[in-house]
Amino acid sequence: MAQDDRIIAPGGTIGIVGGGQLGRMTALAAASLGYRCHIFCPENDSPAAQVAAEATVAPYEDTGALDRFAASVDVVTYEFENLPTPSFARMGALVPVRPHWRCLETTQDRVTEKDFVNAQGIPTAPYRAVDGPQALARALEELGRPAILKTTRLGYDGKGQVAIRDGDDPAEAWERMGGGAGILEGFVAFEREISAIVARGIDGTMANFDIVWNEHRDHILAATHAPAPIPAAQAREAMEISRRLAEALDLVGLLAVEMFVAPGGRLLVNELAARPHNSGHWTIDACVSSQFEQLVRAVAGLPLGDPGRHSDAVMENLLGDAIDAWPALLAEPGTKLHLYGKAQARPGRKMGHATRLYPLDSTIA
Repeated sequence: MAQDDRIIAPGGTIGIVGGGQLGRMTALAAASLGYRCHIFCPENDSPAAQVAAEATVAPYEDTGALDRFAASVDVVTYEFENLPTPSFARMGALVPVRPHWRCLETTQDRVTEKDFVNAQGIPTAPYRAVDGPQALARALEELGRPAILKTTRLGYDGKGQVAIRDGDDPAEAWERMGGGAGILEGFVAFEREISAIVARGIDGTMANFDIVWNEHRDHILAATHAPAPIPAAQAREAMEISRRLAEALDLVGLLAVEMFVAPGGRLLVNELAARPHNSGHWTIDACVSSQFEQLVRAVAGLPLGDPGRHSDAVMENLLGDAIDAWPALLAEPGTKLHLYGKAQARPGRKMGHATRLYPLDSTIA
């Protein structure tokens, strides 16, 4: 689709839909380039609103609030996928939305997303769309067990996912998932998960960050290692996959691509995110330009920044009560602490992150 190629000069206002930590870090990066940010989200005192010039607190479907918000900003972007696409289509008639809302439409549904990836000739794990226990039973016969049943929408950090093993009842698994539309993914014996993040400007220029290795615990990202300990040829292939997908989406902004490294080195795309990504937080402290600065540059129509890595890094998520370690982390040499301004710690809730920096091209575990 045709892109609106207007450039938003410093001094303009960037509208960010979503009030979480990704919006917060985007607003901080925008401020460093001379932009104001206006946050739209349903929650009061959101992490993003705490550091923005203005905030609209309203439901994402509130058409009147959306129209007023769109009229008050020069460009709109977003910080997570689980948003109503009609709201963005509506705002897109009034102001540029970057990435455009069709990117959101593609990446917020797991079946649509995997269909799109496969249509570009890029492999994923085997999968089947399922709409009930009977369809699930048939899909299990085709894909085998173990397999993972997921909701097609709204699931993240392991939510809405059910592992199905030998002897498990498909009807019970369907009930545990919560019903609705689902996707069954075949089991992949992978060596590690990596992610590639690429920025793409309004002129089609692209810039990749180094490929990173992600460690998960209880389905939540625990740590990201930059760079990933993989062969250079494999890293180049991962970057090329991210570029092919960003171009096919005609994306302006950021695209994060999670991939499995399967036995033999084959790369399988797992998930896409057309926004900043948790596995890119290390770039704030270890790169010339962070993923958040790149997003601001892209959506404003500016030249992309230098994504070069000047340090090796390990980013650790601070989940729940792990935030209580903040005094020790502040005192730790070579460590940068980022807190998200959330008032209450809950198990699994991302309260902040710490990035440990190491000399460039060092060996880090």
